[in-house]
Amino acid sequence: MSRHYHSSHRHKRRVLIVNEPQRSTGAPAALLLGVGFLFLGTLIFMLFRVPSSSATFSSSVPEVAAPGADVVLDAAQFDDGQARFYRYATAEGRELRFFVMQSSDGVVRAAFDACGECFRSRRGYRQSGDLMVCNACRKRFPSTQINVVKGGCNPVPIDREVQDGRIVLRAAALAQGTTFF
Repeated sequence: MSRHYHSSHRHKRRVLIVNEPQRSTGAPAALLLGVGFLFLGTLIFMLFRVPSSSATFSSSVPEVAAPGADVVLDAAQFDDGQARFYRYATAEGRELRFFVMQSSDGVVRAAFDACGECFRSRRGYRQSGDLMVCNACRKRFPSTQINVVKGGCNPVPIDREVQDGRIVLRAAALAQGTTFF
């Protein structure tokens, strides 16, 4: 009788072992997770990349004056209505970006290449005809409203002076933009 009990017990044990689920090494799950992160990273990169039409982040954007000095530009170069982007370093060494353009109403305007809403994205603006377009939220702003409308996603204005055919941006006015860069 003990032999029969033993063989019956062995049979049950085999059934349990045969029906027990096999343990995974975790490789398929890790691979799936890795592919998911790669896809998510690519998606985020594509959403937040700077469009190639923006001159703002190009290494060819000129630094316009000695650190901490006033910026003086020839007003005639803006007669074509094209926004020109510049880099500027404050006396403390903080780098800022700004643009200057002559709007369709003939006024020379200057603004930081940043806005009060999207500046954390560090994507700035690009020009599309007579409009400046935020590269982060894609809102469009008429050139005639730069230095007039302030706040929100509008380009942050820079005080400027036009004297003797030159545009002067004072170092103190430029230094006020450090918050945005």
